[in-house]
Amino acid sequence: MRQTGRITIKPPIGNVRDPDSLYHYLQRFLAWQSERQYSPATVRHGEECLRVFITWCDERGLGRPQEITKPILERYQRHLFLYRKDNGQPLTPRTQYSWLTPMRGFFKWLAKQNHILYNPASDLDMPRMGHRLPKHILTSGEMEAVLAQPDLDTATGIRDRAILETFYSTGMRRLEMIGLGVFDVDADRGTVMIRQGKGQRDRVIPIGDRALEWIAKYRDDVRPQLVAGTDPGTLFLTRHGEIFTPNRMSDMVRHYLEISKLGKLGSCHLFRHTMATLMLENGADIRYIQAMLGHVSLNTTQLYTQVSIRQLKDIHTATHPGRVITGLTLSGNADHDALQAVLNQEAEEEGDDA
Repeated sequence: MRQTGRITIKPPIGNVRDPDSLYHYLQRFLAWQSERQYSPATVRHGEECLRVFITWCDERGLGRPQEITKPILERYQRHLFLYRKDNGQPLTPRTQYSWLTPMRGFFKWLAKQNHILYNPASDLDMPRMGHRLPKHILTSGEMEAVLAQPDLDTATGIRDRAILETFYSTGMRRLEMIGLGVFDVDADRGTVMIRQGKGQRDRVIPIGDRALEWIAKYRDDVRPQLVAGTDPGTLFLTRHGEIFTPNRMSDMVRHYLEISKLGKLGSCHLFRHTMATLMLENGADIRYIQAMLGHVSLNTTQLYTQVSIRQLKDIHTATHPGRVITGLTLSGNADHDALQAVLNQEAEEEGDDA
């Protein structure tokens, strides 16, 4: 793989002279997805996963879609199950699922376009992912400790504080933060426009006054210093005036979590989990949290009702008549970390990634 400027050129796989090879059909599939407005992230992820699959096929002398059968796909699925990363750890069921999903879409497209007679992936049994709970959630006090970490005597420190405050106030996703435009923040109405969020859906969500103040300070005092050449139009820029990459955004947030020395791991999504959980525990209706997070289904949002078991424990301890009979002194605040440890242990026993 070589790079020319910002464009990464990926080498072809297999027999490049065969127009009916898996590799050439992959290029047509990716073009078809782009033409139908699939998100760039979806197209990139699909290409990455399918290149791995096609390379695996090429190593076994399989170069055309017509040569792929269900037993071969099951062999590849077993390959992913047995694969070990550099640290010796297996791929989680969720990762295996995410790598197999583009492959299923690819063969479905091949069948619908009549490039193959039948879809060998149609009855493929996918890994069971289960419903994982967030491993760590910050308390409001811990969140304030993280927010206090950026050095406000520097331009990038002010920018980073504005980013952290926006994550905490809105719970937006990492890519939504990266794509946030300068004019997507409406200070008068106290709202933010999320454009082309997950599923290509726009939504308007509220943002708190404190976050708005930090955004205004960054926008007025810092951002003009960061713009180099043509303004890309996104609100948050790197020190070189460029749009953040996902990894760079994650590394920045992870850095402040680590120097906070809270003993809790995570990055951008930890702010999302924390916001949803704290709002729920403070009495917010789950339907409003659903709108904040941009979830289509309440089933996804209900993940956070499980995390807020601490509130249920408080009510149970305060009202259950058994507390008088037993004479035990129970803490009104269930230890959140202990709860998460139990849940993660159960997930490990069930074969899920804790």
